Amino acid sequence: MHTSMKMEVSASSHEAEQWHSINWELMYRRVRGLQVRIAKATEKSDWRQVKRLQRMLTRSFAAKVIAIRRVTENRGKNTPGVDQETWNTPALKWEAINKLKRKGYQPKPLRRVYIPKANGKRRPLGIPTMRDRAMQALYLLALEPVSETTADRNSYGFRPNRSCADAIEQCFVNLSRKASAQWVLEGDIKGCFDFIGHDWLIANIPMDKAVLKKWLKAGFMESGKLNPTESGTPQGGIISPVLANMTLDGLEEVLESHFGKKNTKASYKTKVNYVRYADDFIITGISKELLEHEVLPIVKVFMAERGLQLSAEKTLITHIEDGFDFLGQNLRKYNGKMLIKPSNKNVKAFLRNIRDYLNCHKTVPASAVIAKLNPMIRGWCNYHRWICASEAFKYVDYRIWKMLWQWCRRIHSNRRKRWIKDKYFKTVGKRNWVFSAPRLNGDEGHYRLLSAAKVKIDKHVKIRATANCYLPEDEQYFERLKMQRLKKSLAGNMKLWKIVERQDFKCTVCSQQFNSKDDWDVHHIIRRVDGGSDNSSNLMVLHINCHRQVHSKQFMMA
Repeated sequence: MHTSMKMEVSASSHEAEQWHSINWELMYRRVRGLQVRIAKATEKSDWRQVKRLQRMLTRSFAAKVIAIRRVTENRGKNTPGVDQETWNTPALKWEAINKLKRKGYQPKPLRRVYIPKANGKRRPLGIPTMRDRAMQALYLLALEPVSETTADRNSYGFRPNRSCADAIEQCFVNLSRKASAQWVLEGDIKGCFDFIGHDWLIANIPMDKAVLKKWLKAGFMESGKLNPTESGTPQGGIISPVLANMTLDGLEEVLESHFGKKNTKASYKTKVNYVRYADDFIITGISKELLEHEVLPIVKVFMAERGLQLSAEKTLITHIEDGFDFLGQNLRKYNGKMLIKPSNKNVKAFLRNIRDYLNCHKTVPASAVIAKLNPMIRGWCNYHRWICASEAFKYVDYRIWKMLWQWCRRIHSNRRKRWIKDKYFKTVGKRNWVFSAPRLNGDEGHYRLLSAAKVKIDKHVKIRATANCYLPEDEQYFERLKMQRLKKSLAGNMKLWKIVERQDFKCTVCSQQFNSKDDWDVHHIIRRVDGGSDNSSNLMVLHINCHRQVHSKQFMMA
């Protein structure tokens, strides 16, 4: 009893005593309050106040623990930097709080690795140390309210609550009508992250200049050798996408100053509209000559000021009836009707990944194949479920079935086709030839392969272009939007939906609203070892860290 009371007191105070005694609701509320003030000061262009509030935020205990929580719960939490350190225990996370200090801070070089690109080339990735990642996450908490307030309206990449589906929907708005622009400039920036000018970043990014300069000049280790960085911001750093976004923000305003704002008399003459996702963008126009001789030179000058240039081979001007690929989808008008479908290149790349997996795993059990392929199919279908993808989904099902049939025939080359069919392919309702495997550990039933054609095509609700998640007037709008998107992501799991709805769509420990992209755990209120059931009334949904915190308190109280 004494221990639990002590924990509650320490958790509600400014300083907790250990990682699992932190009052996360209080921490998020304090950081949120400062971020709102930063956004309001940015709206007024009161840069002195912005700087003062940013300094206050980056020195706060609340911001430091939230930054550490972020870098120790994301996908790269187990990937070390050059120092080979990871913060994988509550004690290490608690010790890390005192390491997040500006005084004497010197970032270590990045660990350089390469990941393959679709065109056969390799993309360089820089992996910072855990301390540097946490420092970047800390300063990002102070920078993101500024970047969201000053961002281009139709920029959708690497921004909270915005996605590829929003960018595609905006393209549909700009191109679908009979009177819409007919020509499209497809822009691609050559090595965007690698060539952004350091001088421009230091002069124009509203954050601590000394810390920013240290990150930009940290260098990277490759084959045991230290290499300096003279330009660019490293792909792999938490703050890098926001720095890249802020570098490219402003082009929409430049275009509007030349060709008029949307829905004005000047814009009706040129129909110049702009949509960007990260470093890929499109600009619409009334004619090819307008885009080639007036718009393109303006874009080139804008990029040159930031040390960037467009890729000559990927920057194209296309008529809408010929169609173009953007973010893995093909946008094209057929006899005047706009249709958006998964691009052929994207479909082929997805099927190639499945074929490569099956070719490399010729002897694994069928249950392992299903466990691997189901998330791949679900993820790919969820990305394309907002567009005209039903035909593509049927085609993908057919191709996957052919690959699985060949995989089975190769394993059982001495068996008859009927035997193979009976062993691996079952009838489920009206579906025939469903790839299946018996459940393990003596459980009844079968694991079944997900059918792409069964994924429901839905209408995506595009985010309001001017909405800012850091301004109080938009808070209710974002709560409704998150709830709608969460509902769609949980549509196939009514049990989980009922639990989340009962919790008012919030984690009961940190009181943060769930996002459709969040990772969460299901917690038993009465433990199963104590006789608790799996009924929804005995379950709650928690963030992973919050789930650990609950179990830590239960252990200490026992």
